Amino acid sequence: MSSALVIGAGLAGAASCVALARRGWQLTLLDAAEGPSQGASALPVGMLSPHVTRAPTPLSRLCALGMSDMWAQLELLGPPGRGWQPCEVDNLGHDPGRWPAALVRPAALVDAWLDECRRLTTLTTHWHSPVDRLVNRSTQDQPWWQALDAEGQVLAEASVVVIAAAFGTHALLAREDGLMAPEALPLRPVKGQMSLAALQGDPLAERPQRNNGVFVPVYEDAGLPPQWPPRIWAMGSTYERGDNTSHVNDAAHERNAHSLETISPAAAQRQRETAARGDLLGWAQVRCASLDRVPLVGAVPHLPKLHEHMVQAGARRGRVPMTDTPRWPGLFMLSALGSRGLTLAHAMGELLARLIVGEDANLEADLLRALDPARFAWKQARRQPS
Repeated sequence: MSSALVIGAGLAGAASCVALARRGWQLTLLDAAEGPSQGASALPVGMLSPHVTRAPTPLSRLCALGMSDMWAQLELLGPPGRGWQPCEVDNLGHDPGRWPAALVRPAALVDAWLDECRRLTTLTTHWHSPVDRLVNRSTQDQPWWQALDAEGQVLAEASVVVIAAAFGTHALLAREDGLMAPEALPLRPVKGQMSLAALQGDPLAERPQRNNGVFVPVYEDAGLPPQWPPRIWAMGSTYERGDNTSHVNDAAHERNAHSLETISPAAAQRQRETAARGDLLGWAQVRCASLDRVPLVGAVPHLPKLHEHMVQAGARRGRVPMTDTPRWPGLFMLSALGSRGLTLAHAMGELLARLIVGEDANLEADLLRALDPARFAWKQARRQPS
């Protein structure tokens, strides 16, 4: 039976696990935290909604696929009220309109996927297990990887590794003694802070509304962690590029209130009054985005061999098919879902599993190229001296 090591227990890691489990793979899951969904996937409530653009873009096309794909996954959570609820959202900014959507607690999805893994196969989890580096022990006949901690001890090993550690992916791959140059993996941290509070009385809007951020007038979920009330309103989140911290601060609360003014002045006033009473709650975490805001999904490129390949092919000024990119054997990644994790995670996990096992990707060729982690490596390789 095939086995894989997955690093990262958020939406991306859990989606990768369940896609492989459905194909009979045995799984080992590592995370630095005390359990699953401790990073950006711990968001109290997120929104599954279309990515509306005036003209189709790779991201909007991927989100359209992800929306229909994720609706089926929400049924795993049971009836509305158990980690999700269907709704509509009013777009108030560009491309105004009303769109079908769902409010979702990401951790509920992660738990459901990991529970399915346990029913289908062997899932071994290791918490409090930060991976410091990956070591390639492959032979000509067999890929083999070891995940080491900071003391050099082996945490786990397997022939296939999936890195789904959000911005932590950068630290694992793009280091001086790592597997890629930093320029070939342009991942960026993006901090998001949500403002929320217990909802007392009637909500201030009939449905969620979106402009610069999303206002959720009411979300009810008995499964919310105990630090949150079971019935809340929320506004957020901020989008702070380059910020790799997770502390809640008043300045970000005020940015949410300022954005809320363009959606509902009454709700913005309520947020400020709630803050003045000391009852405003906050949540902040770091998401991961790529330079072009499209996820990176697929086999990790082998940059030294790529440079050699380009020189030998005389292709430094020409173009070589991305499918010819040399790859590290058995090493894959799913990262940079940005603020579209709920929409994209399952579809991208399924795509990654197809690529790992050699199935038809079932995706247009231009979208596969748009997602390929090698797209930045090619640019970096062309800059290298011959």
